[in-house]
Amino acid sequence: MIRSNYTYSGMSISEHDFIVPLNYNDPDGEKISVFVREVSMDRSSAKDLPFLVFFQGGPGHESPRPITNSGWIKRATQDYRVLLLDQRGTGRSSPVTFQTMKGMSGQRMAEWLQQFRADNIVRDAETIRQALIGTEKWSILGQSFGGFCATHYLSFYPGSLETVFITGGLPPYKAHPDDIYRRTYKRVEEKNKLFYNTFPDAHDHAQRIAEHLSKHNVQLPNGDTLMVERFQQLGLQLGFSDGMATLNFLLESAFAGQELSYSFLKSIMSLQGFDTNPIFTILHEACYAQEFATNWSASRIRKEFPQFEVGYEDNFYFTGEMLYPWMLDDFQTLKPLKNAANLLAEKNDWPILYDEKILSVNKVPIAAAVYTNDMYVDRDYSIETAEIIRGIEIWETSEYEHNGLRSDGKNVLDLLFSRIS
Repeated sequence: MIRSNYTYSGMSISEHDFIVPLNYNDPDGEKISVFVREVSMDRSSAKDLPFLVFFQGGPGHESPRPITNSGWIKRATQDYRVLLLDQRGTGRSSPVTFQTMKGMSGQRMAEWLQQFRADNIVRDAETIRQALIGTEKWSILGQSFGGFCATHYLSFYPGSLETVFITGGLPPYKAHPDDIYRRTYKRVEEKNKLFYNTFPDAHDHAQRIAEHLSKHNVQLPNGDTLMVERFQQLGLQLGFSDGMATLNFLLESAFAGQELSYSFLKSIMSLQGFDTNPIFTILHEACYAQEFATNWSASRIRKEFPQFEVGYEDNFYFTGEMLYPWMLDDFQTLKPLKNAANLLAEKNDWPILYDEKILSVNKVPIAAAVYTNDMYVDRDYSIETAEIIRGIEIWETSEYEHNGLRSDGKNVLDLLFSRIS
């Protein structure tokens, strides 16, 4: 149903709410809502354009908000009506937070949260497609984890798709997260080295902060304790085009005299959404799981990389997109989710996400951007997946980091759209 319509900044916006089953195997059971924002150019001919559905990265992050008519959204609306899907559990779609799950047992919470993976996100999209356009096809664009969703869509509902575009998100179609994280830790180490070579003072700043945290009980503005390990998680920024500079400028102004400044501590909170977007923390490893348990893979594999231990050979490395069980103790608002998170880490019967047989006979036009130096989605695994998808057009580039769609969306889409005509 359409909630509202309005126009601003040269864009026509329509807001939709859809009611879908929490569990598609129990269609008459509990329901949740999924929110979609439709964006088109403010012109009479826009209503005749086909739909392009955007799947956001994450998992667990809402779709971007069209604050200005710019970037990839402006380019996409030249050819499409863009549907910005708030994936189930995010944004304005029945959000998953410690507050909305209050009162649930750990077991009930785990049963509930397991319904928020890519397979059900795609089922939601199919429900929405049928409600909006019936049997007609539409196109999809998947960024990062959104590309995982797009590949699942291509595996299970290819007849619904006109074209598929993926940016930095061709998934490892069968790799175990243990092997994925072995590669990831190596890439993050290289990003640390590049960071310190680019910003010569950053290493000393980082070490001084780490030493201070190891000797003092430092609290963030919300009362959480800032442990060294949580400080290391700022390395999540190192894979973005603007991330290294952002981190450098944060480190250089960390101290107010002999203590860490309030602005520094507040900035850390603003850069870490592990507690405001808990699906990312709880289900990140599960987005790789297919008929096996992950058992906190990143935490286990870290033991193979002692260089990430604080003080190792008088060095300091930030970590990257790794999630750890200690977070369920150190983040206050994640504590209520601890039992559920551990149960999900032990779950060993996750459904298959990709169908190699279907992908090998694919007939849907598909173009994908693969970023050679991507810190989050391994280039080699992406190429392996591309090799089994019939007819895929690959554009590999070292010009962009993982956030190429955000940093230079017009050019990225121009190059992808040109590969499918």
